Amino acid sequence: MRSEVIVLDRDGVINQDSDDYIKTPDEWIPITGSLEAIKRLNNAGYRVAVATNQSGIARGFYDESTLQAMHDKMNTLLAQRGAKLDQIVYCPHGPTDNCMCRKPKPGMLLQIAKTLGVKPSQMVFVGDSVSDIKAARMAGVKPVLVKTGKGLKTLAKLEPDDDIPVYNDLAQYVRQLTRRI
Repeated sequence: MRSEVIVLDRDGVINQDSDDYIKTPDEWIPITGSLEAIKRLNNAGYRVAVATNQSGIARGFYDESTLQAMHDKMNTLLAQRGAKLDQIVYCPHGPTDNCMCRKPKPGMLLQIAKTLGVKPSQMVFVGDSVSDIKAARMAGVKPVLVKTGKGLKTLAKLEPDDDIPVYNDLAQYVRQLTRRI
């Protein structure tokens, strides 16, 4: 087992994102290659976690049991491929709730580090948004950006001197990462 933990944002990294929110298990559609990428991480000895803002709960678009059904679908699809997640952490709060878990604050990443017994410096956070990058930096975690989801819009907002690795999608990042092993 490797000491590093790969943390993934959910919407826009593992599954397709929507400006109207992913509100049902039927709307939860994996991005091509993302589930296989998680299996590849598992096979390479990485632990894999998910840190996801789910303000649709606070906004009343869906409840926690529906979120659990979405995660059950994700876990079932992963299990069918012989893959798994070590932890899923989510923030159910809205943008004005001022919680410590909602990205761009680092709470979820710090919780994952504590639960999995690693230092934040032993983690990578793969995301598609500015808030993912900010959360990673605040937690002392290495950020990685993918162009799926909100990734292209995020890429356009980065400063030229931002030293953030950018990949087309999770599958490309994982292929590159596991090539070095």
